[in-house]
Amino acid sequence: MTGRLERFLAFSSEVTAYSVFELRGTGLAETYLATVEDVVGREVVDALLDRYEIAVAAANGGPRQDLLRRGVFSDAWLGPVARNIVKMFYLGTWYEFPRAWTEAYGALRKNVTFTVSAAAYTEGLLWPSIGANPPGAKAPGYGAWALPPRIPAVR
Repeated sequence: MTGRLERFLAFSSEVTAYSVFELRGTGLAETYLATVEDVVGREVVDALLDRYEIAVAAANGGPRQDLLRRGVFSDAWLGPVARNIVKMFYLGTWYEFPRAWTEAYGALRKNVTFTVSAAAYTEGLLWPSIGANPPGAKAPGYGAWALPPRIPAVR
């Protein structure tokens, strides 16, 4: 699974704008990969990662955003999977695919909206992105919520 995990983390790093190191630091990389595979199957995950690697190779060291947008995110089959991976890292939740996806590609038994784990909420990338701590989960320190969150500079 290490090779698959590395590929998954490379893709996830690209689409979340967090480094592989930071994504590993959530402690949830393996859980997220297992979740995606459990919902959509290994074949779909492989197709997504292959498509990502094709976009990276086509970029030839240049900007990849347009290639990812056209080759992955706008794809009717793989786009919703890619978007769910981003949402999962940021919010800790897997979201059910739109009805159009299910009608086109078939219903999946585990494709329902669910929180991946309690740790997924507390380790969501949303919190460091807005410079805040998850309410009720990580103590920010006395009086910390009296001040507005500090939003870090865009990377």
